[in-house]
Amino acid sequence: MDFITVEAIIEAPMETVWNFWTKPEHVMHWNFASKDWHCPKATSDFNIGGEFHYIMAAKDGSVEFDFCGTFTKIIDQSFIEIYLEDGRELNIQFESEGSSTKIIETFEPEEVNSMELQKQGWQAILDNFKTYAEK
Repeated sequence: MDFITVEAIIEAPMETVWNFWTKPEHVMHWNFASKDWHCPKATSDFNIGGEFHYIMAAKDGSVEFDFCGTFTKIIDQSFIEIYLEDGRELNIQFESEGSSTKIIETFEPEEVNSMELQKQGWQAILDNFKTYAEK
């Protein structure tokens, strides 16, 4: 199976990027793919074996879902491996590039939406993160 990869360079130091990525109070501000969606609730037990639950919802209330998974590997300010609830794997790599931080997300695609649509959606969320972290 092919994996999908999205990436971005964040103009912020590693510590800031790591905190904004891993703390639920920050996740709620960037974890959505378009302006008509939001993340009204986020919880996380950020430990190996701990779970996260990010509610992703249309702002008009028409639909919502719980994007969730279990942390299976955490290397501080470097790497996160997640086993998603639907059985797919997600890896997030953080690389310090001087005063910037590169994030590389690699994930197994789901079978409902096209690979291109999934890549666009995940890239849009990562771009939202970049905007939030650089403020």
